[in-house]
Amino acid sequence: MTAKLSPLSPAEVNARLVAGQAVLVDIREADEFARSHVAGALSRPLSLWEQAHLSIAPGGDVIFTCRSGARTSGACDRLAARVEGSAYVLDGGIDGWARSGLPLEVNRKAPMEIMRQVQIAAGLLVLVGVLLGFTVSAAWFGMAAFVGAGLTFAGLSGFCGMAKLLMLMPWNRQGAA
Repeated sequence: MTAKLSPLSPAEVNARLVAGQAVLVDIREADEFARSHVAGALSRPLSLWEQAHLSIAPGGDVIFTCRSGARTSGACDRLAARVEGSAYVLDGGIDGWARSGLPLEVNRKAPMEIMRQVQIAAGLLVLVGVLLGFTVSAAWFGMAAFVGAGLTFAGLSGFCGMAKLLMLMPWNRQGAA
């Protein structure tokens, strides 16, 4: 049986939150949540979902959210399995909430999400490798190939060495957030 999370518009979610009838559970990773979130939302990252303590008052609505709604939709079976009764999803996620003009708690001092950092670093390394390959030596094309191989390995294995290295950078340490 496939669980279904019923979508609620940002305005409907806001009304339920203001009335104290619902709890919003944000399933984005901790670094994403630290950067911006709906006030009062609970952070329960999907990567740690089975270990997450989810205590919801009986009779209250549970509304899940992520950045765009795609992660929530893809994990609806896992999410709904932990909730007694009906569960909902914020239509459009945090992005939809912001487009509706509803307030977000934003911490611009929090580090950028680690996957965005990986995308920026990998993109720059490939670009530099290709440019140097054309202007200095063809050997530089090897750097672009190495990054491409690393990204392919990360996609297949779930282990991203670049993300692990970036997490060690001073701006990504716990104290920075």
